[in-house]
Amino acid sequence: MEIGLLNLDNKEVGKVSLDPAIYSHEVRQDILHRVVEWQRAKKRAGTHKTKGISEISGTTKKPFKQKGTGNARQGSLRSPQMRGGAVIFGPVVRDHAYKIQKKVRELALKMALSLKVSEQKFIALEGLELKSHKTKDLAAQLKNIGLTSAFVVGMDAMTDKNFAMAYRNIKHINAVPVEGINVYDVLRSEYLVLTKDAIEKLNERLSK
Repeated sequence: MEIGLLNLDNKEVGKVSLDPAIYSHEVRQDILHRVVEWQRAKKRAGTHKTKGISEISGTTKKPFKQKGTGNARQGSLRSPQMRGGAVIFGPVVRDHAYKIQKKVRELALKMALSLKVSEQKFIALEGLELKSHKTKDLAAQLKNIGLTSAFVVGMDAMTDKNFAMAYRNIKHINAVPVEGINVYDVLRSEYLVLTKDAIEKLNERLSK
């Protein structure tokens, strides 16, 4: 399967081959959902915390006598039913991440790539080399291609200093090296943009 290869001036400069085993895969929503939820769980900070009774500062003295006050009997001001007291079974600091099979992750990535190709939301670029680091210039080029929301993946996404500096302030444009491609970012952006070298690298990685 071949598609046109564009440069940043929106001119076709050749063709690039896409492996049908990777870019024409059957899409299953359940697998995509499973991997996206796994990614989102990994990103959770897990810093939510409430205090248990052993962590509440205060005296252990009985707040008032057992009988004769008209109040319910109490043994501590730190109890959960008292104002400023403990929280029972509240959240604690923890890691929300869990494991998922590597084969499932790779399968979901193939499905996400195939989905973008089938929706015609996939663009192959010759490269990301820029003559200027100015955001204004890159924004104009991307607008000319028709990219307002895109996930850009390229071997030189971070190594080309001009591109790395220029894209940062463009809203809804995210860029990563090929090692950082992931299902969640592919799906949440309207367009997926891969450079020629990124496509070749993914062909090697996912065709095994």
